[in-house]
Amino acid sequence: SIPDPENGQTLRPSIDARIQYLAYRELKNAVAAHRARAGGIVVLDVTTGEVLAMANVPSFNPNNRGKMDPQRTRNRAVTDLFEPGSTLKPFTAAAALEAGTVRPESVIQTAPGELTIGNRTIHDAHPQGAITVAQVIQKSSNVGAAKMALGLKPETLWGLFNQVGFGAPPRSGFPGEVSGRLRAAASWRPIEQATMSYGHGISVSLLQRARAYMIFATDGELRPATLVKREAPAESVQVISPATAQAVRHMLEMAVQPGGTAPRAQVIGYRVAGKTGTARKIEGRGYASDKHVSSFVGFAPASRPRLVVAVMIDEPRAGQYYGGAVAAP
Repeated sequence: SIPDPENGQTLRPSIDARIQYLAYRELKNAVAAHRARAGGIVVLDVTTGEVLAMANVPSFNPNNRGKMDPQRTRNRAVTDLFEPGSTLKPFTAAAALEAGTVRPESVIQTAPGELTIGNRTIHDAHPQGAITVAQVIQKSSNVGAAKMALGLKPETLWGLFNQVGFGAPPRSGFPGEVSGRLRAAASWRPIEQATMSYGHGISVSLLQRARAYMIFATDGELRPATLVKREAPAESVQVISPATAQAVRHMLEMAVQPGGTAPRAQVIGYRVAGKTGTARKIEGRGYASDKHVSSFVGFAPASRPRLVVAVMIDEPRAGQYYGGAVAAP
């Protein structure tokens, strides 16, 4: 006997056609302007976890089957992994604030702009001297972030990275989504704990990064990301205290203002907050000297955040490669 047909479930994608159009257009322009290899962008609704836009360049036309290149059909935002670079520093600051080892106004000595651990030396792109925790984020000091991380137990830092979803699949329901790489805290050497504080030695997807930033755009809460519309709000998990979330949000707003690394992320008429990242690409057993991933993760309006936007530009080759110059605009 033939079973009776049943109606399928109604699928309502969370994608907002207007935001998707703008996101794709701007990403395509940026990849072209910086002669980059590829790029990705994710826009999340802070209040629901819904993905409002997700775009990749190079892209493809699904109606044109004649020249289908599988490399172009990957949804890089969920399938590709990168070291997040300095976009991870706010999580290091949050872990230290939560542990009570620092306050936003605590002063960290970053002079002479480098820190030697064992036989490795960490450098700051722009040496600063004695600066506050807030300025470590605003100016993006690797030395400052490393010193904060080294003041914590490895399990403490790992715990926050794990709670915001690094090292685990985001469970968006999209096929091929990756979990990224977050090694067990027990295996961290001090140099690794230091470099992880500014996003080296850990790999994440663009979707994971966008979702993790929700804890700063809310009062410390994290929701699952979804590609379909939610009828009811999903349960949120309290990851950090509201006071820590507000303190880091203020630091991220400083980063977008004059004196920060991302003034080009400003939007006329809105308060914006966010963080730049510039990471060298891994090649073989080391890092490539001339291949970078430039990124920016931000949210707006900073007064009452509604959108989180994460941008990644892969191998910009037009001279500029810092996240503040390439991804922030």
